[in-house]
Amino acid sequence: MNQPEGIERFISPGKGRGLRALKEFKVGDLVFACPAYTYVLTVNERGNHCEFCFARKEGLSKCGKCKQAFYCNVNCQRGDWPMHKLECSSMCAFGENWNPSETVRLTARIIVKQRTQTEKTDSEKLLEVTEFESHLDKLDNEKKDLIQNDIAALHHFYSKHLEYPDNASLVTLFAQVNCNGFTIEDEELSHLGSAIFPDVALMNHSCCPNVIVTYRGTLAEVRAVQPINPGDEIFTSYIDLLYPTEDRNDRLKDSYFFSCECKECTTKEKDKAKLEIRKMNEPPKQEAVKEMIKYARNVIEEFRRANELLEICELSLDKMGAVFEDSNVYMLHMMYQAMGVCLYMQDWEGAMRYGEKIIKPYSKHYPAYSLNVASMWLKLGRLYIGLEKKSLGVKALKKAIAIMEVAHGKDHHYIAEIKKELDEH
Repeated sequence: MNQPEGIERFISPGKGRGLRALKEFKVGDLVFACPAYTYVLTVNERGNHCEFCFARKEGLSKCGKCKQAFYCNVNCQRGDWPMHKLECSSMCAFGENWNPSETVRLTARIIVKQRTQTEKTDSEKLLEVTEFESHLDKLDNEKKDLIQNDIAALHHFYSKHLEYPDNASLVTLFAQVNCNGFTIEDEELSHLGSAIFPDVALMNHSCCPNVIVTYRGTLAEVRAVQPINPGDEIFTSYIDLLYPTEDRNDRLKDSYFFSCECKECTTKEKDKAKLEIRKMNEPPKQEAVKEMIKYARNVIEEFRRANELLEICELSLDKMGAVFEDSNVYMLHMMYQAMGVCLYMQDWEGAMRYGEKIIKPYSKHYPAYSLNVASMWLKLGRLYIGLEKKSLGVKALKKAIAIMEVAHGKDHHYIAEIKKELDEH
C-alpha cells in the first residue's frame, strides 16, 4: 500500500506519534485525503442524505424492509448492505424503541469491519485502528459507567448480527472511539454523522492549526490553512477555537487527556479580546468579572439541558451584557444559541439580527479560513436573500465562498451549490 505523498508519520517530541510534512504546502493545498474506515449517517438526516455515500438529494429510495434507510440507487443500497443489515431487522423489531447512540452504532460497524477486513485498508496508510490511543488509565468512574452503558446498548440492539469481543476489549474499543472518532458536518456545520478516519487521527492538536479537515461525502480532506514547510509538524484542532485558553484546555483535558502548549496557549494573546469587558465609568471589580465568567460557564451547561431555550438566551445575555462586551466569547456563545433557536422557530429577522452581531467578532477571534466564520457568512447570506436583502446576501455568500475555496477546495460540490444560489439571485 502506497504511503501518502509529501507526509510521513514520526515521533513528535513530547506528543508521541504525529504527522510531518516532507514538502512545501501552500495555503489551500490538499495535504492528503482519507476515506472513512467506517461511518454512520445520523438518524435525523435520514431521507435527506444517502446512507452509503452521504449525497444530499431529493427522491432517494428507501429500504423496502425497514423503510428507514434511504439510498441514491441500487448500487448505493448494495454497497451499504454489509453495515445496514446490522440494523435493518433490529429497527423493524424494536420499532420506535430502537434508539442506540451514534457511538454505539459506529462501534458496531467497527466490530464487523475488523472481523471481515483482515488486511490494512486505504484509511490506514499511516495509522491502524488497532493502534488508536484509548487512555483507559485516565478514565474516571463517570466515563467508565458511560462506556458500560454503551456496551449494554450494543448487546441490547445488535445481539442477532454481531459476534462480540470480550468485555475488556469492548471497553478499550469504546474508549478508542471516544478519543478518535470524527463528526462529519455540512457547509453550515450541521451534524451529518460520525466516522473513523485513522490517518486523520494521527495528527496532533494545536490551537494554531496549519491544516483544516473538511468532508466530501465520506472522504475526509486535509488542506493547508497556513504555509507549511518541509519538516514542519502538521497540526489540526480537536476543539472549537472560539473560547479562551483556560476553557480550551479544560475541554482538551476532559475529552483528550492533555493540555495544549501551543503559541496561542502559551502567550494567551487573544484572551483579552475574547473576554472583553464593557467600558464603564467605574470598571467592574476583578471578583465581579470572575463571578460573571463562572455564571457564563454554568449557563452554557444549563442551556444544553434546557427547554425554554430562547428565554434562557435572552435572560443570560441581559445579565452578562451588564459586564461583558458583545464581542466577549460567552456573549457570542449565547447569541449563536439564540440564533439557532430563532432559525428553528422560523424567526428569520431575529436570526439575522443575532448573526449580524456575531460575524465581526467571529472573524476576529477565529483563525483565518475558519469553517465557523464561513458557515456564519453562509447562514447570513441565505437569511438576507430570504428576507429580500439581495445585495447583502450576495456579499455574504461571496465571503463564505472565499473561505471555503481554501478550506474545502475550489471543486467541492458545496461551493458549486452556493454559486448556483448566487446565479439565481
